[in-house]
Amino acid sequence: MQLFATSSFAPPQSLRLRRERAERILNGLRAAVVFLLTAAALMYAPHLSPALNIANVLVLAPTLLWTVGQYLIWYRRPELPGWLSAVNPIVDVTAVTAIIGGYAVAQSGVLALRSPIFLMYFVVLAGRPVASSVRKAALISVLAVLEYSILLVWLWSTQRVPLVINPIDAVLTARVTPLDEAAKLILLGVFGIVSTYATHWVEHLVREASKESAERQRVVTRLVQSELDTLKLQLNPHFLFNALNSAMALIATDPPAAERMVSELSDFLRLVLSTSSEQEVPLERELGLLDRYVAIQRVRFQDRLTVSCNIEDGVRGALVPSLLLQPLVENAIRHGVSPRAGAGYVQVTARRVGDNLSITILDDGVGVRARRSRVRSRGTGLGLTNTTTRLIHLYGENHEFESGPRDEGGYAVRITIPFKLGRLSPPPHGAQLNGNLVTAVHS
Repeated sequence: MQLFATSSFAPPQSLRLRRERAERILNGLRAAVVFLLTAAALMYAPHLSPALNIANVLVLAPTLLWTVGQYLIWYRRPELPGWLSAVNPIVDVTAVTAIIGGYAVAQSGVLALRSPIFLMYFVVLAGRPVASSVRKAALISVLAVLEYSILLVWLWSTQRVPLVINPIDAVLTARVTPLDEAAKLILLGVFGIVSTYATHWVEHLVREASKESAERQRVVTRLVQSELDTLKLQLNPHFLFNALNSAMALIATDPPAAERMVSELSDFLRLVLSTSSEQEVPLERELGLLDRYVAIQRVRFQDRLTVSCNIEDGVRGALVPSLLLQPLVENAIRHGVSPRAGAGYVQVTARRVGDNLSITILDDGVGVRARRSRVRSRGTGLGLTNTTTRLIHLYGENHEFESGPRDEGGYAVRITIPFKLGRLSPPPHGAQLNGNLVTAVHS
């Protein structure tokens, strides 16, 4: 069983962005620390030996140049180089080791090993969970332990550090005991393991959160799709109920007309089923459905109503929600024009306005007051309600839906959706598609 298991696939984009931001922040902290160390070295320079000053310059100057150079070369780019998150901690660990070794050469090995600069190893390792991968964190942890071990071996082999076993004697005689240094090595190794495991844990949490977010998004998408399908299924029985009622009314008075209505209804339902799995279809197909619907109404009504379509050239291939036009035209006929004593009309207009498709359904019916009372008394209005809900799900804020009375009398519905071209298909059998569909129907 591996202690630090790594995934076989690339980390999610969110994790890479977090690591890059962390690396930028850590480089800013590195710059601040190096500037502070440089300022301290300048302040102490008159009181230090020339050898110590040279050691400070040899270590701090390259580190400072490397830190500042990153801002000038890479930090103006949108993304940092991937290798930078490994090179920076390697430079930091090596710089700490170099400072300790330089102090040992320039002054005293005891002074070097007792210097608080040793704590910078832990500072470097502490930044790994937020800025590095598990492998990079493990590499830096091993490097810190290895470099400090090599440093100790070199100091002891060159006799730059006088050794004593008793820790108390080491303090009193200004020497170093191997027990203290071994404890420091063990502490550094343990902290490296903790840092690596913390890196693994952060990576695991981000991956799990990313998976859960993607799963939630898939669930939401499925729920929205199910709701859209439900809304479409509500429209079909709604229309079917009205059409069957009309056919039943004609059976007693005009059986041939009832037979023709059932035949037209069969063609209409065949077209509806052909688009049952699609949420968006070309406007051309919606016009075909509307034509079949008008053919059904032609059986019931005669010359009392005129339905016309004015479709601008080039918009027939635009994608629109399936079953968009028929419910709105049905509402206009049943709740606007049907209550009129005289003749009336319904007009469907589609045109492109910039990057949007504008669709208007208007009538010269009884107006908004009579329409509202009729809707309340019959419990209808399903077409407008479902259309509004479907548009919100499909387009969000990228659509407009307006409905209300016209100044000239009657009612108008205006829809604006993004203009997207789909693939035009030949008109279904029996559907008459033309730019100026005009049908007269009589009640």
